[in-house]
Amino acid sequence: MDGTKKFEASQSAEGRYRMLVEAVTDYAIYMLDPTGIVSSWNLGARRFKGYEESEIIGEHFSRFYTEEDRTSELPRRALETAAREGKFEAEGWRVRKDGSRFWAYVIIDPIKDSEGRIAGFAKVTRDLTERRAAEAELRRSQEQFRLLVQGVTDYAIYLLSPEGKVASWNAGAERIKGYKPEEIIGQHFSVFYTEDDRSAGLPKLALETARRDGRFEKEGLRVRKDGSQFWANVVLDAIRDEEGALIGFAKITRDVTERKKTEEKLERTREALVQAQKMEAIGHLTGGVAHDFNNLLMAIQGSLELMKRRLPGGDTQMHQFLDNALQGAQRGAALTQRMLAFARRQELKLQTINVTELVNGMTELLQSSLGSSVNIETHFSIGLPKISADANQLELAILNLTMNARDAMPKGGTIVISARERSVEDEPGLKPGRYVCLAVKDTGTGMDEETVRRATEPFYTTKGVGKGTGLGLPMVHGMTEQSGGKLYLKSKPGEGTTVELCLPVSASEEDEKERISPAAAPVVRKLRIVSVDDDPLVAFNTLAMLEELGHTVFAATSGAEALGLINEKGDIDLLITDQAMPGMTGSQLAEAVRSDRPNLPIIIATGYAELPEGPARALPRLAKPFFEQDLAEAIASVSKLSVTA
Repeated sequence: MDGTKKFEASQSAEGRYRMLVEAVTDYAIYMLDPTGIVSSWNLGARRFKGYEESEIIGEHFSRFYTEEDRTSELPRRALETAAREGKFEAEGWRVRKDGSRFWAYVIIDPIKDSEGRIAGFAKVTRDLTERRAAEAELRRSQEQFRLLVQGVTDYAIYLLSPEGKVASWNAGAERIKGYKPEEIIGQHFSVFYTEDDRSAGLPKLALETARRDGRFEKEGLRVRKDGSQFWANVVLDAIRDEEGALIGFAKITRDVTERKKTEEKLERTREALVQAQKMEAIGHLTGGVAHDFNNLLMAIQGSLELMKRRLPGGDTQMHQFLDNALQGAQRGAALTQRMLAFARRQELKLQTINVTELVNGMTELLQSSLGSSVNIETHFSIGLPKISADANQLELAILNLTMNARDAMPKGGTIVISARERSVEDEPGLKPGRYVCLAVKDTGTGMDEETVRRATEPFYTTKGVGKGTGLGLPMVHGMTEQSGGKLYLKSKPGEGTTVELCLPVSASEEDEKERISPAAAPVVRKLRIVSVDDDPLVAFNTLAMLEELGHTVFAATSGAEALGLINEKGDIDLLITDQAMPGMTGSQLAEAVRSDRPNLPIIIATGYAELPEGPARALPRLAKPFFEQDLAEAIASVSKLSVTA
């Protein structure tokens, strides 16, 4: 190619490059002479910096720099660096024609002639203001997130490597788990698990589940630095890069120990409510059965007693048969008393009792009943106050508890009966006040948690068939609560059992008057008595007993019939009425009679402890089933005409 064609080709290539540079609008591309004077200007430079070509060509490029950069001679140093090193590259603030600033990425390349001398500089500038703002926003967001994570104290938030090693640690993790960052970063997270969980491979399972499913969540026990355990809710999320490769795990742990305790307490309360409702239902059923059974026993026991009384004395064998039958009836009566005690419906005769004297008074009986293989010890605090309870029922309760203790010690052992005083301010099941807690402790086999939980259920027994009714402890439980106290049961397998009855201190420390002794039975003037009972068997026996005692008796089967008899006969001395009757109860009958005859003595015969609210609650009561002697004493207690023998 000759010189002309080469020149034309050169001019053609130069034109194309010029057109290309001139057309670029996203970059400012322009030339500087060796001293930094602008010698060319493209559209991108015009758009970025605001100068027209005629305004800027011939001007020094330092005008694009800030006042601070010009003062530090940055423009001069930039040209020197490009000339010396072949390139200058930097980012910084630049100034537009209108004085506004933008963040620029700048490259300055030296242009040399054929002899290697600097002929000028090519300068390329890109406006990175938006990118820089985005990067700044990203950094700000990342910093805010870091501060947020570090500021959270209720959650342990940290990162794990793909192998499960701790890579970061926030303030919540330090508070919950006790480790400082320098102590735990780099350690495997399995250190937070219990020894049993590590042996079972739970940390590995958690990582594998999160890796496979993207997430793992579970609650369980975790271990702090000091070795203490807490209940934790744990979430483990897999973290992957843009290509889906696993780069680690995000782990969030929350201490939910208090929530767990609250849930467990709520569940125990719910179970207690269900148990209380069940016991209440069984109590109503048991009370009803006991009432009907009492009436049957009343008929059997009364008839046997009358037969024995009227049988000629010479027939010894027949008397033995009757004695045996009476003992059976008495056992049945004791069983109904237990059932009523469980149902909180037995008749309690509250007295002021010295616990120390009561227990000491029955120690000899207990020792002979329990056998020589059992040793009894008693420990009582000095100056124990007297309690308010039914002495007979408390004695029966102690006998029941010691018998149970003996059965729990098949090879013998020691039973410790003790008592202490305690004050109660706020405790479920007890009113605030003073109590004496009577405890019976054995060295026997003990009970597991399930047996302890069910021990006060009626008819529940661990003894063999025919060896226990399952009503002993429920009876003690019922008597204690009906007396205003509470029963506590503590036991573990191999550690024996302790049953503690907390009974209220008596309001008055004065001893009650001695009860009338059966040996000092009173003699009462012959009375005209109206006897009311809807059960014909009970009515027949009561009538026979009263006539045996020499009284004139008018029998009625209902309250309405009794009112008619009282009005008809006029000079009635005493009314004896059953409580549970259809149509009109004994309490309602008593109130109706008292409205016309306020001074007429009335006795209510019942197996129940509680009567409805009203004046009748203050009336004397005769507990069913009763013997003739019990009936005579009740009549004597209300008759103003009684004299002692």
